[in-house]
Amino acid sequence: MTGKKWDVFIYGDINVDVVIPGVEQFPGAGQEHVVEDMSVYPGGGAALFSLGLGKLGLTPAFQGSVGADCHGAWLREELTRSHVDCTFLRTSQKNKTGISLSFTNEKDRSFLTYRGTNEEWNLEEIDFEGVRNAGHIHLTSYAGSRNHHQFQMLLKKIREISSATVSFDVGWDETGEWYEGIFELLPFIDILFMNETEALHYTRGLNAEEAALEFSKQCDMAVIKLGKSGSIGGKNGALTKSPPYTVSAVDTTGAGDSFNAGFVYGFLKGKTMEECLRIANACGAMSVTAYGGNTAFPTKEELYQFLKQQDERRDD
Repeated sequence: MTGKKWDVFIYGDINVDVVIPGVEQFPGAGQEHVVEDMSVYPGGGAALFSLGLGKLGLTPAFQGSVGADCHGAWLREELTRSHVDCTFLRTSQKNKTGISLSFTNEKDRSFLTYRGTNEEWNLEEIDFEGVRNAGHIHLTSYAGSRNHHQFQMLLKKIREISSATVSFDVGWDETGEWYEGIFELLPFIDILFMNETEALHYTRGLNAEEAALEFSKQCDMAVIKLGKSGSIGGKNGALTKSPPYTVSAVDTTGAGDSFNAGFVYGFLKGKTMEECLRIANACGAMSVTAYGGNTAFPTKEELYQFLKQQDERRDD
């Protein structure tokens, strides 16, 4: 599709998600509670994004790190099974594979997380063979002033050595800094992803529509995820709104990464902004209908069947 070895090169986090549904309270000291289910799924935003692209029929290459343990071996198998190239997936001898325990009930979720090999995440370790041989690059895990300079140098290097397009999901800022220097990165970005809350923080209070237009003045396009309200995209001074798809949500883990995968898939297929948002909304909606961040993510055939059914319902 792009004339490159890989359609997309991704560098980022990967871990095991252990989902434990129906947890209303934690056992006290010396107590044991029996649960009805406890299941293991692939996790980590970058890994979930990669798995989604692979299911849609693209050829992604993923760079990350897993431990020399059974969890790492299983994650490698899962990526390969979904047609993700693991050439750049490193097995660490320093840390174990990361694990996140997700306790869910009908009202809320809580987590216990061991970052493991994700602590080794370092932009300076990106393999530029992957960058040079991919048509598109997807980046995550911006941490404001802590790694801003690394991102700045990386994006400039990508521009120097490759004609690849770049998408960037900034993610949540746990420090609360919401570093204004992020605007320095926008000229190097083709697709900027944020959710509504992130966009409001970075623009110091603009609403989602104003934020999309403000960001898109400096990057090629800005996409704001609105959750149950759908999504909006800004490009060339124009806004495109896309309504949500209503589904029965079971687990929202990975919904944003699934949305991103759907949008990038549409973008690389030459779709319009409206079509990309529509595909992204569908992928995000379908992903929440089962436990695990990628379990219900669709194949290309399932995606277009879902879209057809939704169009028929709206026509009725």
